[in-house]
Amino acid sequence: MDELQKVFEKFDSNGDGKISLSELADVLRSMGTNYSPPDLQRVMEDIDADKDGFIDLEEFAQLCRSSSASAEELREAFDLYDENKDGRISGSELHQVLNRLGMKCSMEECSRMIKGVDSDGDGCVNFQEFEKMMATANGSAAAN
Repeated sequence: MDELQKVFEKFDSNGDGKISLSELADVLRSMGTNYSPPDLQRVMEDIDADKDGFIDLEEFAQLCRSSSASAEELREAFDLYDENKDGRISGSELHQVLNRLGMKCSMEECSRMIKGVDSDGDGCVNFQEFEKMMATANGSAAAN
């Protein structure tokens, strides 16, 4: 918990012992994620167990525990799709895995899926793009 306390204090920029909405935005930006104000508010509501409008150390610790498990699961899922282990998911890899899982998708559909998240334009999905895609998918699922 000592290391966690240090991280918490770093994000608690005004030192009041709690992370506000604006401090949370800074935390998420430092992790490479930029949320719209309504999405940021939903994230705060999800983390803020006691509903006081702030994240205390206990709530932050819970977030870190669940994020670390989620990150590991995400990496495992990415590795499942990245069959040749080159750090990228190609259209053909996506096609093979989805068909093996019983989801009958054409190669064109798989290429379209990849194109939708391929922010660097290399025709493949790297881990960062995969994370964004999954975060978007999870956000959509949570909103439904």
